[in-house]
Amino acid sequence: MWQMFLKGGPVMWPILLCSVFAVAIIIERIWYLRKIRIDTRQFLNKILERMKRHQIKEAMELCEAVKNPLSQLLKAGILKYDRGRQQIKEAIEDAALYEEPRLEKNMTALATIAHISPLLGLLGTVLGMVRSFQIIQAKTTALVPVSPGDLAGGIWEALLTTVAGLVVAIPAFVAYNYLVSRIGNFILEMERASTELVNFLTE
Repeated sequence: MWQMFLKGGPVMWPILLCSVFAVAIIIERIWYLRKIRIDTRQFLNKILERMKRHQIKEAMELCEAVKNPLSQLLKAGILKYDRGRQQIKEAIEDAALYEEPRLEKNMTALATIAHISPLLGLLGTVLGMVRSFQIIQAKTTALVPVSPGDLAGGIWEALLTTVAGLVVAIPAFVAYNYLVSRIGNFILEMERASTELVNFLTE
């Protein structure tokens, strides 16, 4: 494998770097999403139960004990529990402006890796083909016979970068779509829970 990697040429190195970054981002995002995962309905019911009993401090402590974006949004709403509907919504929206980027952290980088990896592979293939034809031209100029093996050997080595680029890009793209779906579902749950809290506080 190492010999094949080296035969792919210098473009294999940025492709390898992309793969390292992609794996690191995927592992970090999956770990983060697992860490913040909670039963949204159960957590919201606990908050609303305390609010019904006017246990504002207890509700705040529950939000502080659970370190995740949803709890921070609900905490922002609870802090304005005695204000009007618009002020409560604005407080939650302000908190969301801070929390949502944390959910989407490094996703742009992962998407970029998924898109540029096959392009890097194509670049490596084109450069490899150029080198192959340069060798053929040099042999022809020197009146040295060119065998089909010379052309075939250069082409398969050039195509190694395309293979490497696709090997990185396909899992990265699949992981990106999976993580975007997970993040989207979490944001939707946050919005639903926040709306329910606002409705409860302004009834």
